[in-house]
Formats: sequence, structure tokens, C-alpha cells
Amino acid sequence: MALSPFDHGVLVGILIGEGSFGGDGKQPQITLKMHIRHESLFRWLQERFPRTKVYGPYHHGDRSFYQWMARGRALVIDVLPWLEAELAALDGHAAQRFDAMLSRYAEYIARVRAQAQV
Repeated sequence: MALSPFDHGVLVGILIGEGSFGGDGKQPQITLKMHIRHESLFRWLQERFPRTKVYGPYHHGDRSFYQWMARGRALVIDVLPWLEAELAALDGHAAQRFDAMLSRYAEYIARVRAQAQV
């Protein structure tokens, strides 16, 4: 999906501030976890990236939250292209976390990208 410049900025900004970059040992993932009062933001992400998932609401102790996850093919094909050039220019800490994820899952990412080009 094509994102507007505004959409692109929101995506990069929210992931710099609140995103978690990692994986499950087999595939990379980006996770965003926020209070349920931000439900509309999670729905916005789901609309723009329909292969990603929104989970929740979860209630744990005195916390209530949603969780958005972009993992595997959805992450590599749909989300990564919008982040790769931006994070390093804007936030060194987020860029380090992002680069570590890219490095750890480089083979997986390359394989998915190669399959997508076929």
C-alpha cells in the first residue's frame, strides 16, 4: 500500500518512540504495545498494513493495552521498506535496535525478498 507523507511520518515516529524491534528466533518482528485509549492508532495501522495483526485488548493488573505486530512476510514486504532509510537519520537508539533486528534476521529477510520478486 502506498502511504501518504503524513502516514509515513506517523509510522516512523510512533515506532521510534514506542516500537520494539526483535523477533522470535525464526522471523523478525516489530511490536507496538500501548494503552487501550490509543485503539484508533492500532486500527489505523491495521488499515494501512492489513497483513499485520492487532491483538487485544489485554487486561493485566491495572494495565489495559493493545498490541500491534508486524512479523515475517508482512514485516519484510509491507513495513520494512518504509523504515529502512528513515530510522538512522532520525534516532540513533532506534536505529541501533532496528539494525540489530535486520542483522539477526538478514537471511530470512533476503529469502522473503527474493521470493517476493519471483
